[in-house]
Amino acid sequence: MTAAQHAAATSADSAHTADTAAAKDAASNAVEYAYLRAVPRVELGEAVNVGVLVYCQARDFLACATWLDPDRVRALDPDADIDGLAAALGAIAKICRGGAPAGPAGEISLGQRFRWLTAPRSAVLQPGPVHLGLCREPEETLRRLAHGG
Repeated sequence: MTAAQHAAATSADSAHTADTAAAKDAASNAVEYAYLRAVPRVELGEAVNVGVLVYCQARDFLACATWLDPDRVRALDPDADIDGLAAALGAIAKICRGGAPAGPAGEISLGQRFRWLTAPRSAVLQPGPVHLGLCREPEETLRRLAHGG
């Protein structure tokens, strides 16, 4: 192989590797997500989804979308503390955004915040199991999951 042929082959290999890496990066950002559940009567275990958390380490992304349907929650417990649930969901949104308004939890890494927010607990607001997937844009994944997709 001549020097010119070697240079051309090396250039082609480099271009192929770069194209393959770019395609892989565009389609294969690992994403983790968990739904947030209102469980107004913990002893019964009945729940209604009220939000979703999405974490993508590769994109340095942690966010949540929340929705609270008081009628659905009250169908499980007529005396449910809707204001308390709304406040808890607001606190989760602050923690996702981070910074001083989120308190000490807002200062830890995104991954640590996601793990903390998705740790199992027996409270009126509980995270569901963590699911894994791939995405191009975590913002779009958040929107899709928030709309039942």
